[in-house]
Amino acid sequence: MATSVMGCAPSQLFLHASPHGKVAAFDCISRRGWLRHPMTTNSRSGPPMGTVICRHVSAEFQERTSPDEVKEEIKKCYKLIQRLGRGVIYLGSSRVKADHPHYLQAMELGREIAKLLDCTTWSGVGPGLMDAATRGALSARKPVGGFKIAREADEWTSSNFHSYLPSNAYLTCRFFSARKHGLVDAAVRNSPSDRTAVVAFPGGVGTLDEVFEILALIQLERIGSELPIPFLLMNYNSFYTKLLGFLDECEKWGTVAKGEIASLWKVCDGNFEALEYLADFYDLPQEERAFSTSLESNHGLVS
Repeated sequence: MATSVMGCAPSQLFLHASPHGKVAAFDCISRRGWLRHPMTTNSRSGPPMGTVICRHVSAEFQERTSPDEVKEEIKKCYKLIQRLGRGVIYLGSSRVKADHPHYLQAMELGREIAKLLDCTTWSGVGPGLMDAATRGALSARKPVGGFKIAREADEWTSSNFHSYLPSNAYLTCRFFSARKHGLVDAAVRNSPSDRTAVVAFPGGVGTLDEVFEILALIQLERIGSELPIPFLLMNYNSFYTKLLGFLDECEKWGTVAKGEIASLWKVCDGNFEALEYLADFYDLPQEERAFSTSLESNHGLVS
């Protein structure tokens, strides 16, 4: 029996024999559903056909990258940190526009922390609140660095190059894991003289992913066990209040120990509160606490 089957786009193809071995049908699973097509054979005799399963491999399929490539990219992240110095990493939404109050507050905080701690400002060097922190540090004439992710959908990040930072100030990462390694390591203190911090601005899924990963690392003492790292959650306009309420509910359910989360970070309603906390954390003298926070009221809201 001779049977020919034309190539097709569905991912799976099933060939079935008829009871008499003369007529067969093939079923295929496609994105539009399950289809059955009749098929005749060229032989009047011969054993019935069995069932054959053929998997279609997409032309867009790419083999998994070697772990060595991820390792090499992580090494590049570490080299960039070694060259620019550790400092404060900023996490936050990439979707907030430059005229939004949170953008203005983030830019102000980025400027004031850079002056207060005299350190490098680190971020994902994307748009939104990451950009606000970067611009704030640049206005204070302090160094900035970052780990950009390649092939993001947003127009800002569709290129591997940043729109205004010099190429030696950031690394474009292919792998999210390498980027996360870089962001975490940039905040790790190697000596008591290192002044670092993690600052989480309002954000969405990506921001929350980074926030809770770093929170877990601190909780498990994978970072900050010898030299603690201040972690600030910026609750502008009560942005994170419902999330904090959910974490309180977790305590009631017993999935989080009482007071456990509160001990891992500092929730700040405004920039002045955040700056005071960092100044106290690093025991800075009063003469170094000349904050300029004109954008917020006593409740952390933009005037």
